[in-house]
Amino acid sequence: MSSGNQRQLFETDPAPWEMDEAQEGHVAAVVFTEGPTDIFHYSIPDDQLDKVAVGKRLRVPLGRGGRVNTGYCVAVETRASLGRIKYKLRDIRGVLDAAPIVSSEMLRLAEWMAEYYLSPLGPTLESIVPAGVRGQAGTRQVTLLTVPNRVAARLTQLKLPPKQRAALEHLVASAEPLTAQQVAKAIGSTTAPVNALREKGLVDEQLARVATGDPDESSVARTEALPLNDAQQAALTTIVESLEAQRHEAILLHGVTGSGKTEVYMRAIEEVIQYGRQAIVLVPEISLTPQTCERFRSRFQRVAVLHSHQSDSERHWYWRRIAAGQVQVVIGARSAVFAPTPQLGIIVVDEEHDSSFKQDMPPRYHAREVALYRTHLANAPLVLGSATPSLESYFLAKKGRRRLVELPDRVLNLPLPDVTAIDLRTEFRSEYYRGAISRPLEQAMRLALGEQGKVILLLNRRGFSTHIQCPACGHVAKCPDCDIALTHHREGDCAVCHYCEHERPAPASCPECRFDGIRYGGLGTQKLEAEVRGRFPEANCLRMDSDTMQKAGSHEAAFARFRNGDVKILLGTQMIAKGLDFPDVTLVGVINADTSLHFPDFRAAERTFQLVTQVAGRTGRGTKGGRVLVQTFSPEHAALQAAMQHDYVTFAEGEIPIRGQFGYPPTGSMVRLIIRGESERLTLQFAQRLAEEVRSGFPANCAVRVLGPAPAPIARLRGKHRFHILLSALDRRVLRSGVKAAREAIGQPPDDVQWVVDVDPLDML
Repeated sequence: MSSGNQRQLFETDPAPWEMDEAQEGHVAAVVFTEGPTDIFHYSIPDDQLDKVAVGKRLRVPLGRGGRVNTGYCVAVETRASLGRIKYKLRDIRGVLDAAPIVSSEMLRLAEWMAEYYLSPLGPTLESIVPAGVRGQAGTRQVTLLTVPNRVAARLTQLKLPPKQRAALEHLVASAEPLTAQQVAKAIGSTTAPVNALREKGLVDEQLARVATGDPDESSVARTEALPLNDAQQAALTTIVESLEAQRHEAILLHGVTGSGKTEVYMRAIEEVIQYGRQAIVLVPEISLTPQTCERFRSRFQRVAVLHSHQSDSERHWYWRRIAAGQVQVVIGARSAVFAPTPQLGIIVVDEEHDSSFKQDMPPRYHAREVALYRTHLANAPLVLGSATPSLESYFLAKKGRRRLVELPDRVLNLPLPDVTAIDLRTEFRSEYYRGAISRPLEQAMRLALGEQGKVILLLNRRGFSTHIQCPACGHVAKCPDCDIALTHHREGDCAVCHYCEHERPAPASCPECRFDGIRYGGLGTQKLEAEVRGRFPEANCLRMDSDTMQKAGSHEAAFARFRNGDVKILLGTQMIAKGLDFPDVTLVGVINADTSLHFPDFRAAERTFQLVTQVAGRTGRGTKGGRVLVQTFSPEHAALQAAMQHDYVTFAEGEIPIRGQFGYPPTGSMVRLIIRGESERLTLQFAQRLAEEVRSGFPANCAVRVLGPAPAPIARLRGKHRFHILLSALDRRVLRSGVKAAREAIGQPPDDVQWVVDVDPLDML
């Protein structure tokens, strides 16, 4: 029987003959991806016992009506081990998978995630296995034929027509089961002789799924390992020591941009492969995957790629190869941390500070923390690399809970680029100020292009105009479902919500007062692109943001054009700010460094420092050198001052004490509760009741701070009113126990109200 709600879902008062007195047989423990969150138990019929296994999906009845649902088998037990079962167990109805799609190691990982992130086990398992794997995408069901031993033993005694005999002999000689079409092709016949053998009962049949095709993998020219400098060699030695000892250890590789971190990764992975083990390399942006993949494929023979722009069939194909141990290196974004490597030897998290490693849908896991636990299970090292480490990782390294390794210099002793601030307050007062590009930046761009260099411009806002406002009455065009101003996109002349993708035609006049002089204000990448094309018509320009990079292969094509010189000016959002290596980029311009600096988020300064430092690192990687110009209205801000000096330590040592005053990470831990619903009144009432339960769930002597409920910074999103509650304490275990207690005490929310738990939140909006 299940723990919890299973009794309520079945007959409340079973008859005596329904009592399960039998203590023989086997029972499957099952969790569901939707609905009840408890573990349910089902009887395994004897004829199904050899098919049921942990990690497979089962078809089982649920509820009083016995509606058949799909669940994951998380344990197979004997009835005796469960003790006396009060209620009659229902039988499983079927097994969906021929082989487990969740290994025992991945099940342990899912159980840890469910506990750490306060997420039910069923949905957590569902997030680990890609949809293409669950749906067996890229395969088709076929009937495979074999010859039973009883028939093969009397093959010479059978009197058969020539074609049937040829078909039977071919099947006997085959080491693998074959389809009727394969046999017919081999003997040069139709399938009629094969079907005749089937009718005579001379062959056995079984249903199976086979792949319909493999994705194309372009070949990459092989390259040799690059020489290491002393700092790189010391970093590699540290990693190899953990590998040789088969010791789990988290190593923070803090290296300035261009210091050769990738070469250290590849050298370490070469060692891993020599031990017959596999590596996982996580990168933050999908735009980095093609370049990273090309580098690794030039050094390793069997590399798999996993990311969200793949089709389901491609992901399934790679998944099968990885699980079969046919892959040496797995490269991908956040979800690649779940790659089913049977012999995991190392995980590398490149640009470990990046917020894209945090999942924004339940279960709200962070790939860095999942990688840490997964390498713990495998007794393998975890390498966290960044020029701007997260303050959490740096704080733990200074406390001795991470091993800190420094790469303080660029390879070949190339200098870091000069970074200069352009005070937009002065520019705004100047008679020459016009548009997004200041006069000093324009002059620097002309100089760089004239010297055959390339230019990167960063603006972390997509669209043309970031808001549409009437100067007569003050009306702002907002999304009807979100408390967000609509962004004007010139392509299609539409107004778009960047949160729910609501779209409407751009208004020609004010919808409220009908004034026809409505103003399109603010700056997005589309408007920047138009300005660049107008000022530099002789230089090809390319924009990279989520609007232009939607098609498969678009990132590869864009970078290829920039690399071969077809494009001289690359502009875009943060996807161009990190990890890219183009030696002939001699100028980087940050159009507005204040974009993220004044967000209502305690991490705003850290994100600004990271973004400016990372994009600055895209230049000066060749013999031509490079420079960076940062346009800002706040040049005196500590984060920008540290970024201009490439001084991570000064920034971190100044920021961490400020966080400590308020108990914010990394000195403390946080949990965010988000409550949303269609009715603002009901949602607020439930949020208030939840806050009361949370406060009462902590012991009186427990130093826990509970803030809220308060409207979220984005108070309405996708038609839902939103409130949030922030919990902070020094010990995250205390926070989790308090939320668990509140969850049990408060029960189910009203029908149109939902609440989610975000452990270690990164997004405060």
